[in-house]
Amino acid sequence: MKVNREMKHLYVGGLGQDISETDLQNQFSRFAEVSDVEITWKDDQGNPQKIFAYINISVEEADLKKGMSVLNKTKWKGGALQIQLAKESFLRILKIWLMEYHSGCHLFLWNSSAFLPK
Repeated sequence: MKVNREMKHLYVGGLGQDISETDLQNQFSRFAEVSDVEITWKDDQGNPQKIFAYINISVEEADLKKGMSVLNKTKWKGGALQIQLAKESFLRILKIWLMEYHSGCHLFLWNSSAFLPK
């Protein structure tokens, strides 16, 4: 049977102060293959703010729905998880394009629906 996994970019808010990338990787690897975790603790001026993370995963649609329904709004490690698909930012798209460009893959920019009018 063919596995139909897609790359997804999740926003995870409501994280507690003691959260680590390893904690998030372990929690989300129950439902998907986690490729990257990025936690934000401070704003651009260095002031404390709400803690949130972006997680890149490879997942089947059914597993994504299951994972989000199980984990969303649960209390975990001093926070209450808020999980949703992340909105693509221009800087993230540019970062991906630059990584692909330097690796010799020049297709992302031209094939991305992120640049099409909605």
